[in-house]
Amino acid sequence: MPKIGSSFWSGLWRLADPKISITSIAAMLVGASVAWREDSLSWYWLLLTGLAFFAMEVAKNAWGDIYDFDSGTDLAVKPADRTDFSGGKRVLVDELLTRQQTWGIAFAFGLLGVLLGVLIVVFKAPAAIWIGLVGLVLGWSYHGPPLQMAYRGLGELDVVLCYGPLLCLATYVIQTNSYSIEVLLMSLPLGVLIAAFLWVNEFPDFDADAANGKHNLVVHLGKTRASRLLPLFYLAVAILCLVMPWITAVGFETYLSLVFVIPGLLASYWVWQQPLDFYRHKPAQPMALLSFVLYSLGIAVAALLQGPVI
Repeated sequence: MPKIGSSFWSGLWRLADPKISITSIAAMLVGASVAWREDSLSWYWLLLTGLAFFAMEVAKNAWGDIYDFDSGTDLAVKPADRTDFSGGKRVLVDELLTRQQTWGIAFAFGLLGVLLGVLIVVFKAPAAIWIGLVGLVLGWSYHGPPLQMAYRGLGELDVVLCYGPLLCLATYVIQTNSYSIEVLLMSLPLGVLIAAFLWVNEFPDFDADAANGKHNLVVHLGKTRASRLLPLFYLAVAILCLVMPWITAVGFETYLSLVFVIPGLLASYWVWQQPLDFYRHKPAQPMALLSFVLYSLGIAVAALLQGPVI
C-alpha cells in the first residue's frame, strides 16, 4: 500500500478545493436566509447540511478527475492554458495521488455525504429524500457513466440544476421539511450565473476537450460564437432580478442582488474582446465566480432585512 505523505495531503487539498466550495456555500445562503425569515433556521442542521454538501463535492471532484484523466482531456491541457479554475484538479496528472487513492477518497467522502444525508432525512426532513436522490444522480452523471453529461453537451444543464435549485431548495427543505416556490424562483438566477462561470471556464480547456470527446457547448459553438452568448447569461439574470419583487414575498430589497452585474460585465467584456486567450491576461474566471457570490449575498441580505415573518 502506497505510503501516505505530503503529496497525498496536497492532492486531497486540491480535491477539497475551497475556492470552488464557495459556490455551495453561496447557494446554501439563499435557502437558509429564507428559512431564517420564516423563523425556521437551525444552525445545527445547517452545519450538517454544509458538511454533507462538502463531502459530496470532494467525492465528485475525485471521480471527475479520474474520468477526465482516462478520457485524455486533463493530460492534453497545455501549460499555457492551465488556470486555477479549469483543467481539472490534476491530482493524477501531477502524480499527487494514485488511482487507488483517488477512488478511495471518492468512496470515503461519498459515503460520508450519503450517511449525513440519511441522518438528515430520518431525523429532520423526510421531504428532503427526493431532492437528495436527484442530486446524487446529477452529481455522479456530470462525469460518470452512463450519462457523462459533461461529454455530451449537457454538463451546463447539470450545473444549472445542481448549483441553483437543488442546493438552494435542499437547504430550505432540510430546515422546514417543505418545498417553496419562492426559494425556487430566487435560485434560478444562481443556476444561470453558475452556468456563466462554467462557460468561462470551458474556454481554457477548449483544445483539450475538443480533441478528446468532451463536447460541451463551448466546444460545439467555438470560442468566438460562445463569447458572444456570455452576456446573455447576465442579461437573463438582470431581468429575473428586476421582476423578483413581483414574483416573491421579498420586496424591492432584492435589487441589492443586482450588484452581480459589475463583475459579470467585466467578465463578459474580457471574454468578448479576447475569446481565444483572455484567461492568460484577464481575471474573467474569478470575476464570473464573484458575480455568482454577489448575487447570493445580495438576495440573502434582502431576505434578512425584512426580518422574521412568523
